[in-house]
Amino acid sequence: MLKKAIWLPIVLFAAAAPAATVELKGKASVTGTILAEKRDQIVIDIGYTVLVIPRSQVSKLLTDNDAKAMAIAIPPTPAPAADPLAPLSRAAADTAPAQGFYKISSVSPREKAVRELVEDLGEAVVQVRTPAGLGSGFFINADGYLMTNFHVTEGEIQISVEVYHLKEGQLTRTSYKQVKIIALNKFADLALLHIEDKGAPRFASVVLGDADQLAVGESVFAIGSPMGLERTVTQGIVSTKTREFEGTLYLQTTAQINPGNSGGPLLDSHGSVIGINTAIYGQGNIGIGFAMPVNRAKEMLDQFQARGHISRPTLGITTVWISGDLAEALDLPTKGGLLIQRIERGSPAEEAGLHGPRQMVVVGNYQLGVGGDLIVEVEGQAVEGNDSLVRVMNRKHGGDMLSLTVYRNGRREKVQVRLGEAPQQF
Repeated sequence: MLKKAIWLPIVLFAAAAPAATVELKGKASVTGTILAEKRDQIVIDIGYTVLVIPRSQVSKLLTDNDAKAMAIAIPPTPAPAADPLAPLSRAAADTAPAQGFYKISSVSPREKAVRELVEDLGEAVVQVRTPAGLGSGFFINADGYLMTNFHVTEGEIQISVEVYHLKEGQLTRTSYKQVKIIALNKFADLALLHIEDKGAPRFASVVLGDADQLAVGESVFAIGSPMGLERTVTQGIVSTKTREFEGTLYLQTTAQINPGNSGGPLLDSHGSVIGINTAIYGQGNIGIGFAMPVNRAKEMLDQFQARGHISRPTLGITTVWISGDLAEALDLPTKGGLLIQRIERGSPAEEAGLHGPRQMVVVGNYQLGVGGDLIVEVEGQAVEGNDSLVRVMNRKHGGDMLSLTVYRNGRREKVQVRLGEAPQQF
């Protein structure tokens, strides 16, 4: 549970509060009942949950009072002071607009050699130390917020961060001891930390890219501290974008990743972070490494800013992909789908009326549950593999509605599921 979580009690009003629409800078909007307006945030009840929206993300607040809409301009948030250490300021600072906690690239900068990018980005990559071991991380803004892996900080209360500052052409290592855990996402293996040492400078930071735009075979490189060897750079390619383990999709890369790389950035040839290095295959590096797509980190940061805590949506099912001859043998559509193998008791799936298997059969050396629902569409899109449901769930939050089309008893049926919520765990 968040140490700085925003807990909102139920408030009873003598008179109904006016409805309001909060227009965000990203051109999205949220409609609900305003519970509180503070100097730095707006608290709005949207029915099934309460959102805490930073004013820095608000462009306009529209209230409806006596059936008359009144526009209230939100004063613009002062632009943060320029970061003289930020790598992008040396290249194209105006192409990286702030997105709350982090920067994104609005246009693609030119590709650079890895040597150039390492010079630009080296200061933004750090070593994260705990009594139990070490990992890597990277600053997402100049104010000392950094990302790493959940498993690097799991259960730890003493965390230090080693930063290399560029001074007079030389890199000088500085250790920061006052490091606070701001948010954790165990399910995506991500952690957000903040350096709170007095007198800490503004830090060099990275730009977060878009893993969905990657192409298999594209060149990538990693910076980190494998085996404690800080500032190590390895290069490779993207092997696949959809390697699934336990319901989570990872980027697979040939860039060498070893213990100590965990939490460090995987970057593209533009210098944008496209993944967070997480795991390797087997006991030693054999050119098979895995990184959490950076889009998951951006979703976590956006959710934390809007809601004050991190959670993941829950559905409560286990599925297996079947198609072709096997599907035909089971009297199911040969185009395939996700065949439900298990439904958790009391889960959103059970409450929505999804059907699990009625019996077990042996296919080859495996047991397969049959007779349950076959999910053929998710949010109106055809299911094409194991990752179809995972991709949609990664974009959802607890309380959201999920639209499924299932094949049941020889016909297709629509099922609406209100997703549950699993809170973060410290």
